[in-house]
Amino acid sequence: MMSKKEWQLCLEEMNHMFPDAHCELIHRNPFDLLIATLLSAQCTDKLVNKVTADLFKKYYTPEDYVSVPLEELQDDIRSIGLFRNKAKNIQALSHILIEQFNSEVPADRDLLTTLPGVGRKTANVVVSVAFGIPALAVDTHVERVAKRLGLNRWKDSPLQVEETIMKKTPAEDWSKTHHQIIFFGRYHCKSQNPGCHICPLFDRCREGQKREKKGLVKREHITEVN
Repeated sequence: MMSKKEWQLCLEEMNHMFPDAHCELIHRNPFDLLIATLLSAQCTDKLVNKVTADLFKKYYTPEDYVSVPLEELQDDIRSIGLFRNKAKNIQALSHILIEQFNSEVPADRDLLTTLPGVGRKTANVVVSVAFGIPALAVDTHVERVAKRLGLNRWKDSPLQVEETIMKKTPAEDWSKTHHQIIFFGRYHCKSQNPGCHICPLFDRCREGQKREKKGLVKREHITEVN
């Protein structure tokens, strides 16, 4: 398994590659971010932003989302995967925010995860991005990168990945690290056709070494990690 020192070297390189990594879900406030992150489950941020461009012109508050028939909200997000279930959860969590939290999004991960459709990943994104609270959300990109590099075992759960990264990363860097790993996975270490041939982390990467042995990678000149 990858040591803390090796992981820090990987993070330094990701920082060089993506110094401006950030949340790509467009939002105006914590409530918008909560809705956008919920919609992003099994869906790309690009598609979510396309849908919310119109959605956020129509809906501003939890009261707005519960003031329309469920079928209307479903139609508004129909191009999003699992739109029926997501619309149902949006209305349900909006009711709870109105009744229990004065229509405000709580800045507490444990409270957020009690809301319908809000899992640990979504809650971590909201507290980190909207409230600046150190947290590390594990999405498909973060999980893939951590396992390919050898920081985690292939059989580890998302929670185990989260715990490992937090243990080996300073708390003040958790939020930044979350975004940089996502950018690294989204734009470089892709699920299909990862950029192993030009990857500065290749010599430290378990998956990259495996691909090279199988003849799947033809290396190009890269700048090595010090």
